[in-house]
Amino acid sequence: MSVIVVVPSDERSYWRGDGIVTRQSFPFTGNFDLAQNAHGLLLVHNDDLIEPGNGVDMHRHRDAEIVTWVVEGEVSHRDSSGATGVIRAGQVQAMSAGDGVTHAETNTAPRRGGAVARVIQMWLPPDEPGGKPEYRTADVAGALAAGGLVTVASGIPGHKPAVAIRNDAAALHAARLAPGDTVVLPAAPYGHLFVVRGLVGSTDPSGTVDGAERVLGDGDALRSRRAPDLYVTALADAEILYWEMHAAALSAL
Repeated sequence: MSVIVVVPSDERSYWRGDGIVTRQSFPFTGNFDLAQNAHGLLLVHNDDLIEPGNGVDMHRHRDAEIVTWVVEGEVSHRDSSGATGVIRAGQVQAMSAGDGVTHAETNTAPRRGGAVARVIQMWLPPDEPGGKPEYRTADVAGALAAGGLVTVASGIPGHKPAVAIRNDAAALHAARLAPGDTVVLPAAPYGHLFVVRGLVGSTDPSGTVDGAERVLGDGDALRSRRAPDLYVTALADAEILYWEMHAAALSAL
């Protein structure tokens, strides 16, 4: 039996730091067991607003696949290896933390007169612990403009994603939709649909899910278990992210 749960935007946890506001779809700030609070393989799903010239100072990760999606603005990163880079709206970055990497992330806009950056960051466990840290970045703006569902990050065999991740049971798909456009989200044991912006309706092939069409807006999420293909139709201009997951975090650790 399929299970569908809608998590409204205002039910997310909020944390405010120096120059940053984080809207957390899963408990994150504090002493939490990320795997216990995960949905499928998705450990963290943070929707960050970063003030110009601000960000997160050097901090360490290991044994995590971290996918970053820039909605507005641009964010620079630098790490303990000396590597630097910038990711912008329309680009996706996947970082394999491997056996350990220290890095910092900053909104590149000038403090005076600059724009707030909006960044969505998502974490999953890797297939295997350790390994060499690695960054992969790709521009998917053209593919999104062409329409349809775009596989932006995946480790599932047979997929051809914009960037690879070291988890063979997870894939992140994205779409930018005009009113009336419809995309089909692939069936999976676990699914996580997030509305980055806009308004969408979600149904199964019969036209309903559990007897109802669900309407989701900015910041809303739909979490599914054992659901069939889900049809998502834009009711206004919209951008969505969807994780297709074939395992759960606790079994992957």
